[in-house]
Amino acid sequence: MLQSMTGYGKATGTYNDKQIRIEIKSLNSKQMDISTRMPGQYREKDLDLRRMVTQQLERGKVDLSINVSTTNVVASTQINGAILKDYYNQIKQLSDSENIPLPADWFSTLLRLPEVLKNEDQQLEENEWLEVAKITQEAIDQLVKFRVQEGDSLAKVFTTKVDNIERLLGTVGQYESERIERIKTRLRDGLQNVSENYNADRFEQELIFYIEKLDVNEEKSRLQNHLNYFRETMKKEHNPGKKLGFIAQEMGREINTLGSKANHAELQKIVVLMKDELEQIKEQVLNVL
Repeated sequence: MLQSMTGYGKATGTYNDKQIRIEIKSLNSKQMDISTRMPGQYREKDLDLRRMVTQQLERGKVDLSINVSTTNVVASTQINGAILKDYYNQIKQLSDSENIPLPADWFSTLLRLPEVLKNEDQQLEENEWLEVAKITQEAIDQLVKFRVQEGDSLAKVFTTKVDNIERLLGTVGQYESERIERIKTRLRDGLQNVSENYNADRFEQELIFYIEKLDVNEEKSRLQNHLNYFRETMKKEHNPGKKLGFIAQEMGREINTLGSKANHAELQKIVVLMKDELEQIKEQVLNVL
């Protein structure tokens, strides 16, 4: 069963007065590449979340974001009254002793001074983390479901393209006898133009050698084997994306060799059509997990 590396999943849940929303997106990548965005109190669990993602998604460029909203708004930034009062008294004393005008806007001035504002970091409770992990798992499950659906679509595309290449390969044979006769005639005519008394036995020996070099039966056989192997791998292998890419490369080598040996206009057209189908396979196989 194929899976695409492209996917999207989201899930929501609540903990006390918090609404937790988790989104996870993935795109194709040669390895696992994870980026995370989350509130500060969840940062201590960043490695745990990355481990969850890696174990289940295996490969891809993954973006995980956690957003938290609350109905009970409590300021996380507190004013340190003691420090603010101390700054106030110091400024007044300096103003009196040095004859410096007092600020027009006390609060604007005082709130910018160091340590007047302090952040109260909220500690992550174990039950809240368990809820976050559960919601994350639900989002991952949604993404995997999306990947499987995309994988089914890719499998249909690959099947169509491989069948098209196989059909084109089957048409090569009808031109082979004609191709060989053309080669024989062209060589014989060329020799007769040079000399009427050419050595017929020598000609046959050279012709056999030349035709053997242009024989495409091995390429046809190997290409057919690659097509069968592609189908088999697509159906049976677990996350076969990289392997399918390697098989597609081997298919390309055989098609290119067919083209270099073709020496026939119709065969060249067939090769071009095969290459077009194969390029579409190569483009899409990059998305396969």
